[in-house]
Amino acid sequence: METRELRYFVAVAEELHFGRAAERLGIAQPPLSRAIRQLERRLGAPLLERTSRSVGLTEAGVVLLRESRTALDAVDAAERRTRRAALAPTGDPGVVLATKAGASNGLLSKLLDVYAAEPGAVSVEVVLCGIGEQEQLLRDGRADVALLHRPFDGTAGFDTEDLGSESQLLVLPAGHPLTGRTDLRMADVAALTAPPMARWPRTDGSYPDGPGPQVREHSQLLQLIALGRAAALLPESVRSHLGEDLVSVPVIDAPTVTTVIAWPPQSRSTAVAGLVRTATRL
Repeated sequence: METRELRYFVAVAEELHFGRAAERLGIAQPPLSRAIRQLERRLGAPLLERTSRSVGLTEAGVVLLRESRTALDAVDAAERRTRRAALAPTGDPGVVLATKAGASNGLLSKLLDVYAAEPGAVSVEVVLCGIGEQEQLLRDGRADVALLHRPFDGTAGFDTEDLGSESQLLVLPAGHPLTGRTDLRMADVAALTAPPMARWPRTDGSYPDGPGPQVREHSQLLQLIALGRAAALLPESVRSHLGEDLVSVPVIDAPTVTTVIAWPPQSRSTAVAGLVRTATRL
């Protein structure tokens, strides 16, 4: 299969409309339809269920969509990393590390300091991401390694090492009735209606249903909580970043959050390997 065919199929599978997919790709609809039919013949399986009014995915189409995204991410990643290596002034492109802004600050600072003192250490560019963005940067080659947080971030398809786990807190505006409690349970969190729980994007970019505000940035989230517009369940390490207008209460039965360092399994970078070794040692 050609990458061009995969890009054509992904556009149709995501739009579920040949006209919109053709417009998105910047091509006419007839050659797009022919390309999809040719792909189906080559694979020996229907990928789309077509009617006069709708387009849907078959079971084979669902599998190819998932695999196509992975394959195209790998192609894009190879191109980006090759270009970065070619443009590096010293011939060494260094390492790009993606992490969520405001998360794992203590670990990140220590990791960078200790790694910089290692023999053969290269430069590390830190990319601070919005909520959930570091996973995609790692998949498409804009980052070489990332700090992710299970269960919030997806780690499927990556090699990972666990770096530590922590409990969770409910962060509320100061003066909220629940801030007088010594601890809470998930049932208390589920029953909370004012302020509503903030919503952040899933890995596909969509948001879960609910009345709470949609957030993408850690600083945005904390400001909304301070204004009494949102509440959030966050890792215990966030406590050191809370101002006087925010209060945290432990949620004793909340699932633990595990920080992991992740990298693509096909990586052969000795610099990435060195950074991972330093992180696991810490």
